[in-house]
Parts: sequence; structure tokens; C-alpha cells
Amino acid sequence: MFEPSRRLGRVAAACAVTFTMLAGAALLAQGTVPPPLPSSTAPPATIQVDLSQSVGPYKPIYRWIGYDEANYTTMTHGRELLKQLHDLSPAPVYIRVHHLLTSGNGHAELKFSSTNVYSEDANGKPVYDFTILDGIFDAYKAAGVRPLVELGFMPKDLAADLPNRHEPYEVHYPQSTISGKSNNPPKDYRKWEELVRVVTAHLVQRYGKEEVLQWYFEVWNEPDIDYWHSTPEDYWKLYDYAVAGVKAGLPGAKVGGPASTSPGSAKANLFLKNFLEHINTGKSAATGGPIPMDFISFHAKGQPRIEDGKVTMGINRELNDADKGFALVASFPKFKHLPLIISEADPEGCAACSSKVNPANNYRNGLLYPAYTATALKALFQLQDRHAVDLISMLSWSFEFEDKDYFEGFRSLATNGVDKPVLNVFRMFGMMSGERVKTTSSAEVPLDTLVSTGVREAPDVDAFATHASKEAAVLVWNYHDVNEDAPATPTTVTIRGIPGGVQRVLLEHYRIDQTHSNAYTVWQRMGSPQHPTPQQYAELQAAGQLQLLTSPVWLDVKDGQVIVSTTLPRESISLLHLTW
Repeated sequence: MFEPSRRLGRVAAACAVTFTMLAGAALLAQGTVPPPLPSSTAPPATIQVDLSQSVGPYKPIYRWIGYDEANYTTMTHGRELLKQLHDLSPAPVYIRVHHLLTSGNGHAELKFSSTNVYSEDANGKPVYDFTILDGIFDAYKAAGVRPLVELGFMPKDLAADLPNRHEPYEVHYPQSTISGKSNNPPKDYRKWEELVRVVTAHLVQRYGKEEVLQWYFEVWNEPDIDYWHSTPEDYWKLYDYAVAGVKAGLPGAKVGGPASTSPGSAKANLFLKNFLEHINTGKSAATGGPIPMDFISFHAKGQPRIEDGKVTMGINRELNDADKGFALVASFPKFKHLPLIISEADPEGCAACSSKVNPANNYRNGLLYPAYTATALKALFQLQDRHAVDLISMLSWSFEFEDKDYFEGFRSLATNGVDKPVLNVFRMFGMMSGERVKTTSSAEVPLDTLVSTGVREAPDVDAFATHASKEAAVLVWNYHDVNEDAPATPTTVTIRGIPGGVQRVLLEHYRIDQTHSNAYTVWQRMGSPQHPTPQQYAELQAAGQLQLLTSPVWLDVKDGQVIVSTTLPRESISLLHLTW
């Protein structure tokens, strides 16, 4: 007897809104679902999925989210979104934020936050105030998510004065917020170590040893650029003392870094290489002994532009960063099998820059963002396999921004409590489990092309599939770097390797496109209101949920396979979820 997947209940209500629109859809004919009726002039795509051929485990690398503004965590929409993030994945979701140690009043603003956890009295003695920090971590606990604890930035009373830097402690957007004294090194590295130890010990005392042992501690952010106002060697020192502090506060805690920028850049690649050499051959500046490192982190970014008047993504840049970073890590036998965290994996670098500042950022509101993310997910797994490394995270630097216009074009998962289409691709990822299985497509863009030039000619119509006990899931997309009108692609998906004895399977076909799982187009049809009525707001919230394309249908299995035919509009994504 069919047992409903535990992951489907949360989307069932939202899916109901699509059923009346699709009452005329044909259900079943000899194990085949016929395609929708809209005409298309694009060449058809044929996709083959073999559930019997595993290519490796499916790890929930999607379940990592981050943002600059730590203080957004405790705001109304922040708390709501954290709960939604918890609900999208059967595995615990991890949250990374900047400014957990920064001094200030706890007021959130673009690219700046603070906790005021550390200050010094008139005699230079440390004074700790955990009020704001506890509020942030309590919100994580209440939502059921876990932190990736980023150790940064430098408290005001601990920040060194530098002869070549004269900026104030706080510098506010649109000025360069990383130019201030909060990104200076410590005036006393032993005090820095003790700060980290005290914070770690406090977290253990408040949340429990076994819980905090499941967390990750990352030392600083992007120390190869102006987030760190000193030399690489001083960062090695910062790392050594931070690791000593964490391990003293909680032996067995997972600590790593360096959270450096894109390894596709020669300068950033050299920074990461020299950091790994420091860990590999050096001695800790704090202890004189070996330097612990439990994971390695770096960032990977794309580069969207306006070309010929159209938003044009740069997925090759992000994938090239990952390719170069994985290759570098794999060149160190001692580190090759350590967990790898891409602690920012994004289409570009500035989440807090809206489409009003850069029109190319409008990709964030519609279908380009989720289609890009689906394409990147498969490619990152393929690159991991190629280099035989252990990728555990493709962290999306995206959350929500308070008191901003609806769909203003920030890199966010929701806007004023309304989910954007990109959040639904993460919900799709959360419905996949088990083993990754072999897929081929007549219209896929090869991995090497994705890494070198992206998707600039024919679209990438491809699939990514998983197989678990009594279920399978096939993610299918039609992606192109260029945001322009294009014909939809008739697509046939043949799913083989269904276990013997299974005579029928239940297909649930989820879709993100212009009319499904897409609050942005609904908002546009309303006239783009900045003050939606209660009825409009309810409609927007419903439209932001993951929706079915058709009613669930039972398919007859013939020769261990079923065939699903559909039409994929440009930048759309389908999830074919099979249970038996």
C-alpha cells in the first residue's frame, strides 16, 4: 500500500490552487503522461534516468543559508523564514551570518549588524554581554535550525589601531561597510583567543555539549580581501588563536576556514593554497603544536551582467571557482577527505545590492534564480565526483530584508513574508533523497562547457535524479544564461530501473514556471502593489508555495519503466516525484 511521503504534507494545501486550472489534463496511457498542449518550435529533449545505476550518495548540500544582517534573525519575517527553512529539509538546516562578535546596538541595517558581546572596562578587563547573541541563537533553536558560527568581526575595544587605516569603527551602506575598524586584527591575540573560548563555553552552557558538537565554527569571512585589514600571515595567526579558543571551550568542536573568496582568481587561489600550506606544515602560533582543521571553506560566485539589454548570468564563473577550489584541496592528500563547505555559493557577490542599483540583479525575483540554482546543484556534485572531494555545503547567501519594497531585487528567499520562486527549488531539493542515479539528456550542456563558458548557445535541458526506498525523484529544468523569451521544449523523461514486482507508481509533478510556484508574476498581474490588500497578500503567500502542475496520477509500470512527457518553458523546473 502507498504510504505518503512525510515531506509532502506541507505543500499539499498550496498545490490545491493548481488543480482547477488543470482539470482537463489527461492522466495516463500505457505508463505515459502526455505533454501539455501549448505549441513549441524548440527541438525536443529526451532524458533517460536509470534508477539502478548509482553515481554516489545524495547529500543535502542545499540546506545551508547565510546573510550579512544577523539582527534580521529575530525580526518577525526573519523568524517566520527560519521556520520555513527548517520545514523544507528532512536534514537539519544550517545558518551562517556575519557580525556575531561586532560591537553596536543590535540594530539591523544593510550589510551591518552587531551583538555587543564584548567590551572592556576602564582597566582593560573584558566585559561580556550575551543578551543580543542569545536572542539570535535562541531564534535558531526555536526554529529548529543550527548555526555555522562565523567568528567575526572584531569587537570595538579589541580592534587594533592601524597606521594605514583611519576609518571609524562602523561604516554604513552605501559606503564600503567592510572598510571600518571592525575588520581590523585584534590588538591582543590572547584576548581574541579568550573571547572565542568564552563565547564557545557560553554556547555549550546554554544549548548543551551534544548540540554544539553538531555545529561548525568558521574563522572570519573572506580574509583575502578588505574584510581583513592585515596580512595573510596575520590571518593564519588569527585562525590559530581562534581554533585554540574553540577547542578549549569545547574539545571536539568542528572548526575550519578560511572562508576565502573565489579560487578561480589567481590571487584568491594562492591565498587558499598558502593557508592550507600553513595548516599542513606549520605550527600553531597559539599552542606551538599542530593546527586543527575539521573542514575547509571558500566561496564561489557567478557574475550576471546586462548584455544587449538582457540580464545574462555567469554560471561558469561560480562553477570555475568550485572546480579550481576542489582541485586545490585534492592536491593535499592530508586534506582531500575533509568536508568542504562552500560557505557562499551564489550567482554574484552583493546580496544587499538591489536591482535599483544594478538592473542585472532583477534575476533574483523570477525564474532565472531557481533555474540557475538547479543547474549549479548538479554541476557541483559532478565536480565533487571528478575531484574525489567531500562537498557538504553549497550555502546560499540569501535570506530576507526588512522594511524594503516588495520584490525590490535583493538576493533573498522571501520579500515581506512572501516567498520568492527560488525558495521553491530548495523545497524540491528537500524532496530528494537516497542515492544519486545516472541521467543522460539529448539537450544537456556538458559539464566542461558549463565551467568554461556557461549556457550561451542552446539551452541546458537536463535532469538530476535520486532513488531511495520505495521512491524516486527526478529534477528537470530548461536553463539558459540569457533572460529572453524563447520557445518551450517538449521533453520526454524515461525512468528505468523501477524494482521488479512494482506494477504501478504514483507520480506527483511539481513545477516552477510563470504560473506555478511563482508569487512574482502574480504580484505583477496585480499591478505590482507596494501595499497589497489583505486579500492580495493572502493570494501572494499562497502563490509563493510549491505547487503541483497536475493532479497526482498513477502510472502503469511496463518492463520496469515509466515515461513522462511534458513541455518545459524556458527557465522552468519540474520535480517528478514517484512513490510505490
